[in-house]
Amino acid sequence: MAFAITQRRKQWVKNGMTIFLFLLPALAVYFTYTLAGIIRTFYYSVFNWSGIGPASQAANVGLGNYVKLMGDAGFWHALQNNILLVIVSIVFQLSFGMILALILNTSFRGVRALRTIYFMPLLLSTVATGTIWLMLYAPYTGLFDGLLKIISPNVPLSWLGSEQVVMPAVMFVICWQYTPQYMILLRAGMTGIPDELYEAATIDGASRWQQFWRMTLPLLSGTIKTSAVLSIVGSLKYFDLIWIMTLGGPNGYSELMATFMYKKAFNEDRMGYASTVASCMVIISFVVIGIFRYMTRSKEETNHD
Repeated sequence: MAFAITQRRKQWVKNGMTIFLFLLPALAVYFTYTLAGIIRTFYYSVFNWSGIGPASQAANVGLGNYVKLMGDAGFWHALQNNILLVIVSIVFQLSFGMILALILNTSFRGVRALRTIYFMPLLLSTVATGTIWLMLYAPYTGLFDGLLKIISPNVPLSWLGSEQVVMPAVMFVICWQYTPQYMILLRAGMTGIPDELYEAATIDGASRWQQFWRMTLPLLSGTIKTSAVLSIVGSLKYFDLIWIMTLGGPNGYSELMATFMYKKAFNEDRMGYASTVASCMVIISFVVIGIFRYMTRSKEETNHD
């Protein structure tokens, strides 16, 4: 008996070492380029550092940068835009991603061509996407300006120059580009649902709508939660299209935390203050994801806790 326990323990140690060795390269990259970077960001955030020379030679202001940030109206406006982007991304990207996934999950002629067409926005680089939509939104010569003049000739509108319209205009482009990502995730989740369940439901008289609400959605709950987490994190740290299309303007009305941080770091040479913004972005992301995870816990997870 003791010999069997010893052999089992040796096998457990051997398997554990094998797993650790396979994970070691990924862990090394993660700790070097991600975790170490986060730690150094928090370290830089307590200095009044311009980014030139060692941070240790700059004035140590403690939590002074955080106090300034809490009173910075520009940061709060950027955070408000990020929260708005989170809500819009979850509501529209996941909803339209689900609709497209349902379309592609059916069998009809041309479905393969539609899969390619629907996925194309995600294949474009962000720079190319931003440039294309800048031309579409261009005043006088852009497609949308031309359509608006047909509908209402006497209403002048600058899509990216209007403080009231700029965020909806840019968020439309963001949703257009990233909806295919969630379409693919949800479509992959649907392939894991056995066809026998739908056949049995059809025999029992369940309509397509009932099958969707009673079967598809519950069985996709894990995929939907994963997609929502990716959408939240992506929206809280989003930078690319906003910077390409508006630079955070006009008058900061399309500013996000990432563009706000970038301006503080490279336009104003306030690297310590920008590190404070980045640190707050990390904290906010953890808090929002924690709240989301708590609110979406399943009954099994609650009972296990």
